[in-house]
Amino acid sequence: MTDYDRLPPELRAWVANALLPWRAVTVKRAYDRALSRVGHPDLALGELDRVQRSLVAKDAGRIWGADHPDAAP
Repeated sequence: MTDYDRLPPELRAWVANALLPWRAVTVKRAYDRALSRVGHPDLALGELDRVQRSLVAKDAGRIWGADHPDAAP
């Protein structure tokens, strides 16, 4: 819980509404990487959205099949 409490407020809010159960250390690492690439916190959160959608699509197709609405094309 301490790792979660140390996250920046905007990242804590993002994690609170995330579709996947992100670990604080993992999401912080991904956020920092995205932030260094795009240079703005809002854009970095958008990158996290993109990564999360990709992970969900991959898992949905693997678990429920290619016909699942969230599965990657």
